[in-house]
Amino acid sequence: MDRISDLRALADQRFEEALGRLGARDPRDFYRSWLRQLRERSPDDFSRATGYFDQTLIPAVADEGGDPIAEWLEYGRFLASLLEEGETLQIDPTGLAKPYSPPVGVDQLVLHLPTSTRQPALAVGLPTQLSAAQRATYDLLVARKTG
Repeated sequence: MDRISDLRALADQRFEEALGRLGARDPRDFYRSWLRQLRERSPDDFSRATGYFDQTLIPAVADEGGDPIAEWLEYGRFLASLLEEGETLQIDPTGLAKPYSPPVGVDQLVLHLPTSTRQPALAVGLPTQLSAAQRATYDLLVARKTG
């Protein structure tokens, strides 16, 4: 294997271990769907996203001193900001929202709220179990359920 493949393998291993240790939810599936949207909508933003992945995310996650969960969450926030201009918030289990500010606990719901109210919020990070307040917030802002 070459150096880049080795680095990716190490990053994957460290992320999988962190997910297991903390019981965190793996966000990569919805991040992949966002990448597909970026590829279709904006080649420049897709290039920025893949550049960030290769040059920033993978080395940071592979770094023994880094926090793989926090690095992936920041990548998700970056992708969301490329998809929609807006603000990223974290919502604690009581429903209290505050500006996204790493490090973010695995019990936090992290949402990117687009500037346009016509667009649903993007779930950047989900706890393994949403509290009732987080579920209500998710349903209203992401799923657009009102009842």
